[in-house]
Amino acid sequence: MNLWQNYIRPKNLSEAMDAFASAPRPLVPIAGGTDLLLDLEQGRHSPVKTLIDVTTIAEMTLLEPRGDEIFIGASVPVNRVASDPLTVRHAQALTEACNLIAGPQVRNVATLGGNVAHALPAADGTIALLALNVVAEIASASGTRRIPFQELFLGPGKSSLNHGEELIVGFYLPLSSPLQSSCFQRIMRPQGVALPILNCAVWLECENDAIKDIRVAVGPGGGTPFRATQAEETLRGQTFNETTIKSALEDLLAQAKFRTSARRASADYRQHIVVGLFKDVLESAWERAS
Repeated sequence: MNLWQNYIRPKNLSEAMDAFASAPRPLVPIAGGTDLLLDLEQGRHSPVKTLIDVTTIAEMTLLEPRGDEIFIGASVPVNRVASDPLTVRHAQALTEACNLIAGPQVRNVATLGGNVAHALPAADGTIALLALNVVAEIASASGTRRIPFQELFLGPGKSSLNHGEELIVGFYLPLSSPLQSSCFQRIMRPQGVALPILNCAVWLECENDAIKDIRVAVGPGGGTPFRATQAEETLRGQTFNETTIKSALEDLLAQAKFRTSARRASADYRQHIVVGLFKDVLESAWERAS
């Protein structure tokens, strides 16, 4: 049985939007296909008539500086994100996350846009991007627009994009300055299953012995990618020490809504291990920045 009837490879965003408007429906964009093809083969995705290959869209394959930002196209493979000098220098948390996605073969074809579009609350790339204060660029028939990254998510596996009409073009993240740094770590099962039990990303800026600014993301901490805003508020402007870290951890535990997953871990276990994970990531980011 054919999983689709039409396969289109637009060269630019204009051709892609034309295809979205005129191709037989239902249609869906495909990049690396590491999730989509399995979902189609195993019946977890509704049938499609048209696949639109976004890996040949010029605007979505760029990774470059733009003013005081870095642009990462949604079709850039995660292995390229992990090794590019720009991201290595300015987005340590993202490169660390990309290096942990699946295995080398998957990372060679899987894309950052696909990682985000799948809208899972613990996707490694997604959690790192959330901590880095990313803005997403979205294309539609009316043009392109930027939206705050967190607005892309409605719930587990549910994106705010108008499917078949809108497309993630890429992501803008700020260039880092001196005394700013980030870190990403995750805990996974020792058997090597490429699914995080829990992951955490921290971006911070230090000033003398205090945390001037900070962002903390944890996955999964709820139905959408989770920012630990209460912990951030506790840490912001405070001296970096054990007392401050302990207070922030209490706020994180109070705000996060850890869930039990039969394939990953119980809520109680996640609540237990986040203590060490959060402290390790925070201390690593602090050491890099200071």
